[in-house]
Amino acid sequence: MKKVLVTLGVTIMMGFAVMAQDATPQPVENPNSPIITFEKTTHDYGTVTKGGDGACEFKFKNNGVEPLILSNVSSSCGCTVPEWPREPILKGKSASVKVKYDTNRVGPINKTITVMSNAKVASIQLKIVGNVVDATNGAQMPQNNVNPSAAPVAK
Repeated sequence: MKKVLVTLGVTIMMGFAVMAQDATPQPVENPNSPIITFEKTTHDYGTVTKGGDGACEFKFKNNGVEPLILSNVSSSCGCTVPEWPREPILKGKSASVKVKYDTNRVGPINKTITVMSNAKVASIQLKIVGNVVDATNGAQMPQNNVNPSAAPVAK
């Protein structure tokens, strides 16, 4: 009985010791970190015809002290291809993420582009929205000027 109580007491003491430890050290925020600021985070294409221009640009600036490095820019779909600068963006300098959407796909556009960097906010999501329509299916037939009260012409 005495061994059981000693073992139980030691286990409880070890449990308190483990709980007192901070398992994850808190990261120290760098006051000189780059700060990425986009002019806009959503681009609305509006209504685009099938095969039309699907290019857009998201301009940004490094408002921090240290150079800004974009480590990865990815899209939520293979129909959206981003291009981004691979060189560091220095303090106060601007650059852009260029996006090309495949407008051969008819229907609504609602895609996300994720920008990963060394900025204070390491991940930013950009959006493209709009609608692609097929002009050949939506074209109206020419109207004939027919008088509805006229009699049919016999041949």
